[in-house]
Amino acid sequence: MKFTHSVVTTALALAISSYSVSAKVFPDEAAQLGQNLTPVGAEKAGNKDGSIPAWTGGITQPPAGYQVGDHHIDPFAGEKPLFVITAANYQQYAEHLSPGQQALFKAYPDTFKMPVYKTHRTASLPQYVYDATKLNATRAELSDGGVGIQNAAIGVPFPIPQNGLEVLWNHITHYRGPAVERWGGQAAPTADGDFTYIGFDEAAIFQYGARDVTPEKLLESNVVSMLRQQVTSPARLKGTALLVHETLNQEKQARQAWIYNTGQRRVRKAPNVAFDAPGTASDSLRTTDDFDMFNGSPARYNWTLKGKKELYIPYNSYKLHAKGIPYDDILQAGHINPELTRYEKHRVWVVEANLKDGMRHIYKTRVFYIDEDSWQIAVADAYDSRDELYRVNMAYAINYYEVPLTWTTLDVYHDLNSRRYLALGLDNNEKMYNFSADLDENDFTPQALRRYGFR
Repeated sequence: MKFTHSVVTTALALAISSYSVSAKVFPDEAAQLGQNLTPVGAEKAGNKDGSIPAWTGGITQPPAGYQVGDHHIDPFAGEKPLFVITAANYQQYAEHLSPGQQALFKAYPDTFKMPVYKTHRTASLPQYVYDATKLNATRAELSDGGVGIQNAAIGVPFPIPQNGLEVLWNHITHYRGPAVERWGGQAAPTADGDFTYIGFDEAAIFQYGARDVTPEKLLESNVVSMLRQQVTSPARLKGTALLVHETLNQEKQARQAWIYNTGQRRVRKAPNVAFDAPGTASDSLRTTDDFDMFNGSPARYNWTLKGKKELYIPYNSYKLHAKGIPYDDILQAGHINPELTRYEKHRVWVVEANLKDGMRHIYKTRVFYIDEDSWQIAVADAYDSRDELYRVNMAYAINYYEVPLTWTTLDVYHDLNSRRYLALGLDNNEKMYNFSADLDENDFTPQALRRYGFR
């Protein structure tokens, strides 16, 4: 596997052990942010052949005609694919495909395709997040062997990362706004393509991204986010609710979770909502820590930074995000409809996670491909105890330009053994996300959870 490396991080990334204490970068290194590096640490320049352009600020204004609350207008609606990768030609593009992506061509040779478009580096964030990132660069550190971080808030904690854990924490904490309400759902089609839509209402507050938060406040509360999720359909699951308090340092205090059960009409603690426990109503097609490609404690793995690579990843997935597309048109047997997907070549950080001796997880090895411009995991390949490819997960991202921030519109988890997949985040026929939600921590207590649950 070939990797291209950032001139800033090559020596450090490959020399430092993944669990060593991170060294804060010096001010002259941090000064590169906004110069030859973007404000979040990506290489500002394009690549040698021009297939990846320079970053020039990302999307800074919504397209004409967009109003907050709309599904997002595709800024690139008139573009056509440069080429389409299929089972017949994927080997000539293998250098820029993950092993998992290549496995999908082998599993579905007649139907799986990757239309590749011109690359647009659209990722952008509010200025105060950029300002916080520059502060974090000279003060942020891993803590307790990497299960937590300290001296960081709001922005990217490690914009010039020196090891795999720092890259992972950049993904875990990547900016999603101070709060959000989301409406949507998921489906797990059978091998024949039949599916039941499961609806969710979600609300979250991200203390880590709050405009007035400080590292000291985060250290004191040890809470970086709170999520409340309610099932709205089908009738047999309606009313089930989940509450999660995500901690900054999971050695100091593990994730706290509660479930409201409609049958029992009571709230109970749910300590198993972590690691490889099956995700909510997922037909066991994703683990709890697969949510958002990876979340939660990194304690069960050793993390190794492998370097950088140019990869075809889902990006600017506005076509897949468009309002009103019937879910029948998106969900097909084996994989989502490739005609609605868009792939672009981007530089990604490559991080490999290997299960520690004595630890348990259904994934022995995981390889994550993290977009350098947004720190969003774009592709994740998971291997089983036999070192065989087990699952291939892809995150279809867009720039939510009213904020702005980059996050996914759909996450897809492919299980190669069962030849099924889970599509999480279907929102084409729902209200659009509300990043201006007026939410309070009092709405995220176990006592409040019962009020949100219903029979």
